[in-house]
Amino acid sequence: MHYAFLSPDSGHALISNLSVLGAEQPDDGASTRWEPQRMAILLVFDPVHGWSSSQFNAVQPDSPWSAFRVPHRHRVAGAFPVAAVAGAPAVDLRLFRTSRPCTSQCAPFGYDQFLRWQSEPGVRGSGTLRTAHGDVTCDLVGYHERVRGRWSWPVLGGWVFGFANAPSADAVGPPPWSVVFTLIQPRYPAESANGSVMLWREGRMVRHFPRRRLEVAVQGELDRDRVVLVPPLAAALATAPAPLVPGRLLITARMGADWLVLDFRPTTAARIANPSETSLRPFSVHELLGRCTAEGVVSGRRVEFETGGIVEFAGGAHD
Repeated sequence: MHYAFLSPDSGHALISNLSVLGAEQPDDGASTRWEPQRMAILLVFDPVHGWSSSQFNAVQPDSPWSAFRVPHRHRVAGAFPVAAVAGAPAVDLRLFRTSRPCTSQCAPFGYDQFLRWQSEPGVRGSGTLRTAHGDVTCDLVGYHERVRGRWSWPVLGGWVFGFANAPSADAVGPPPWSVVFTLIQPRYPAESANGSVMLWREGRMVRHFPRRRLEVAVQGELDRDRVVLVPPLAAALATAPAPLVPGRLLITARMGADWLVLDFRPTTAARIANPSETSLRPFSVHELLGRCTAEGVVSGRRVEFETGGIVEFAGGAHD
């Protein structure tokens, strides 16, 4: 489960991944199964002090808040506490949903691997963010995603996804517009690439642009001094030099008379070095923060806003 939030007022951000890796039968054919492995990482961005990160063993609740776990009524808050074992960074939030999720999407690739994901923007919250430099209390708006499936690197290849919620004076209602885009780029077969651009209006999804109706372009390069390697023990993986982080990402979607253009310009990035399950080389997940401009026409209605957004892209493990 993926959580990503921005504070429109203070400029803070948080990103957290909570995962359960499924149990498998031991090679010796024993009747007992390995227990599932739970992993968690938390990143907090402070506009003055930059990024801070837990290791992959962040403390998480047994049943973390999720709009997908059990039905949640809108505007009913639930607890979301996640913290590094060392105590910082940490978050103690109350989250609540204002929107409805997209339909579940499935992307098959390789010979027997797949991803099934479901997204929900417009998630709001408030609470405390803690770093080594102190605590800050703020209001947040963001995005939540659930991913299930069976996949591994390097077969998965890489992915790109991002979201933006339009600014709103209403602190408890859905954003006037929300947009989410996804693109995965498996190594094989060639026709397996999957992606979409989705648009929400006041909490309800109103348009889905499929993979064959979108294009992704990049321009320039983000200054490497603005890219921070995390978590703290990443250097132990003999991590290779940082790959290119785009200075600008442009997503264009068109279907019939409807069209939408997302122009994302990152200002900072955290590069998460992950061990690969199937090779000795680590792969990287990049979390980018910046400004996003959205414009287009959907069902004859003009869409236009500028706001903060988060983009994530991953890849880099090879045979």
